[in-house]
Amino acid sequence: MFEAVIALCASLTEGPCRDHLLPGYEAETQAACAAALAARAPDLAAFGGLVAQGSARCEAPGPALEVTEVAPGVFVHMGAIAEPDTANRGDTSNLGFIVGDTSVAVIDTGIARWTGEALWRAIRAETSKPVSHVVITHMHPDHALGAGPFAEAGAQIVGHVNLSRALSDRQANYLESLDLLVGPEDMLGTRAVPVDLAIENTAEIDLGGRLLQLKAWQMAHTGTDLTVLDETTGTFFAGDLIFDLHTPALDGRLRGWRAVLSELGATSFRQVVPGHGRPVLDWPEGLAPMQRYLSVLEADTRAAIDAGQRLGEAVEVIAAEEASNWALFEAYNPRNATVAFTELEWE
Repeated sequence: MFEAVIALCASLTEGPCRDHLLPGYEAETQAACAAALAARAPDLAAFGGLVAQGSARCEAPGPALEVTEVAPGVFVHMGAIAEPDTANRGDTSNLGFIVGDTSVAVIDTGIARWTGEALWRAIRAETSKPVSHVVITHMHPDHALGAGPFAEAGAQIVGHVNLSRALSDRQANYLESLDLLVGPEDMLGTRAVPVDLAIENTAEIDLGGRLLQLKAWQMAHTGTDLTVLDETTGTFFAGDLIFDLHTPALDGRLRGWRAVLSELGATSFRQVVPGHGRPVLDWPEGLAPMQRYLSVLEADTRAAIDAGQRLGEAVEVIAAEEASNWALFEAYNPRNATVAFTELEWE
């Protein structure tokens, strides 16, 4: 198998530079790939201000993300349980795809263009069917910013009705921060892509003999949470409504999140793919740690407010008993306590 790539740099005179995948030119032989390039010149408009170093060329495939088939036709990549950095290249979230009879749906695309490219290769290793849809479960960059290659290949980008505005408002800050955390080379070519199908309530995607049920939620983890249920296998992609091992991150409303989890707990799924943690969890057992943590977070926050504690004092003790149950607790729990305190003190 061969694929088309092109070297793109930040400027003519200096780096960073990186080979960028051009999706849709895959072929069994290098000659066939080259013939496809000759017949249809790549559109480089999506790469904005990047500068090409030479022409597109055909090479053996680059690295693909590792995926696990958690149910027939359902594949999940497990991201590192860590903060994004140069070592993990920002690969810190769970991503997936579902293969139907006629097409493929992707659920989340990672933090940068390179993760989207590596996910594309993982899909191509499993099937040659076209990617018809990319579902972005929420606005956070580790889930949303790798969609570029899929959009260029013609996939319909699907998100919560609030997603476009949220990404537009945050994209510049996300990219600036990630250049520092992950590194400018690995972030090269990364952009938020427009949402083609905005979900306000529910929707259905037909992959050919395989129906996916989508649901947009009230403000919970964020104000842009969207979930996917594969009816064929009962596999539920929860996005960051469900965390596993990794401390949950509250960037919406605590009470809204608890209400959503209560509704999910009354729903029958065979298994759930969390936004972070192991590739798949049994249900409803996989819900219990999240419900416990958010319950403690709310109870401790209310107690601190009732005791007249200031925010700076309260964040040191809120949900402290949960520290041994979660990774990255010191990075995320103080933020969660701050958001919860701000929400609840103004009830």
